[in-house]
Amino acid sequence: MVTTMEKLIINGNWDELVGKLKQQYSTLTDDDLILIEGKEDDLVWRLKKKLRMSREQVREIIASL
Repeated sequence: MVTTMEKLIINGNWDELVGKLKQQYSTLTDDDLILIEGKEDDLVWRLKKKLRMSREQVREIIASL
């Protein structure tokens, strides 16, 4: 079985998006929102776990900001 991963699309400055995410979801910490180039899936996994959402929901939230 072959699966392809969609690249996480981030619109705008990540630092600004972090602020918006922390305002919407007060349970998120700076550690939850660390973004390392090439390891975007780690970020999605952390947010998915912390927010108790699906992978798709997390991607939609980030894309909508």
